[in-house]
Amino acid sequence: MIEILLSVFFISVLLLFLSTGVWVALSMIGVSTIAMTLFTSRPVGDAMATTIWGTSSSWTLTALPLFVWMGEILFRTKLSENLFEGLSPWMQKLPGGLIHVNVVGCALFAAISGSSAATVATVGKMSIPELRKRNYPEKILLGSLAGSGTLGLLIPPSIILIIYGVTVQESIAKLFVAGIVPGIMIALIFMSYVILWSMFNKKQMPNIVNQYSFIDKIKRSGQLIPVIILILSVIGSIYTGIATATEAASLGVVGALILSYFQKSLNWNTFKNSLLGATKTSCMISFILAGSAFLSLAMGFTGLPRNLALWINSLELSPYLLIFVLMIFYIILGMFLDGISAVVLTMAIIEPMIRQAGFDMIWFGIFLVVVVEMAQITPPVGFNLFVLQGMAGKDMGFIARSAFPLFLLMVLATIIIIIFPEIVMWLPDQMIKKIN
Repeated sequence: MIEILLSVFFISVLLLFLSTGVWVALSMIGVSTIAMTLFTSRPVGDAMATTIWGTSSSWTLTALPLFVWMGEILFRTKLSENLFEGLSPWMQKLPGGLIHVNVVGCALFAAISGSSAATVATVGKMSIPELRKRNYPEKILLGSLAGSGTLGLLIPPSIILIIYGVTVQESIAKLFVAGIVPGIMIALIFMSYVILWSMFNKKQMPNIVNQYSFIDKIKRSGQLIPVIILILSVIGSIYTGIATATEAASLGVVGALILSYFQKSLNWNTFKNSLLGATKTSCMISFILAGSAFLSLAMGFTGLPRNLALWINSLELSPYLLIFVLMIFYIILGMFLDGISAVVLTMAIIEPMIRQAGFDMIWFGIFLVVVVEMAQITPPVGFNLFVLQGMAGKDMGFIARSAFPLFLLMVLATIIIIIFPEIVMWLPDQMIKKIN
């Protein structure tokens, strides 16, 4: 019982800090300081300095700013225009027509940016005006974009998977590879939904089909092919064991610079802005990670995670019930926090439970990201909904209702990877065999 009271106390203090506008990282450091002052005799300052320095100097973490920079460079190229022009000839004859450009475009850009909000913003900037011009229904247009944008968190290189890997000390390369099959599976589920929706709502769908020969399709996709080659090179180098995640990120940055140069979008201004954008994002995330590491240390000194894990173990919950409870917990938490904060705030307490229950931490990482993805399209703090509200000029209620079927499909995807964990683990296991 004491574990529950302590948990409630620490969570209450944390929520108090967050509700008053204190930064997430500073809130975690504040809670950690209170916990160590009240429940341990170790000098708080020494522990804070050692932990924050140790986390900040992690070699694994160097992949983070590089992948962020790669996304920032390509964000400033003509990629969003090329996505629509390159994909539309291939998608238009499918039931649902050019709505599929939202799904496939988000999946492709997710493999570049690693950010859900950036994925929605980039693809939406291109697809919303074009699809409106062709009179596609707003509901399926915005709903498919909101849902598909969440793929930015899962399909590698994913920022949140890097953060999770550093937090629980698991291989980022294995996490990246583990995210590929579930990411493709969710994209295919979304495309299936678009097909079914269009078949049941034929009267609302425009009948616009331009005729393109195979050669024409290849020509229109010409600007997109180098980007796809870059993505395959980055992910392929990790999968084959040729490069670590950090080395692959370096390859991605060099490739992105070369692409932007040949597209004539690389100049001093775009170079400087991409570098500043990557620096700001990386510093923000690193600060949160430093606060998270200190919180983990403080919780460890209080003995709370271990005792809480033992208490939960004493309840004799089945593994499936524990996962179900955690799924509900993260969906609710994600209604109020962004994905990165939700992960780093909770892993100090959740990790021991998961290890105690015998779950593979690579599998749990993918499960966690899929659940956090759901929170990106749930009000009141669904970041994708906010991004779309600004771009589409629709009220939050309409966008949330449009995205709700996609939310249910993500619940279905989560159930599938719970029942069939090999969907997540098959590719990392193959990678290990190939390297060995």
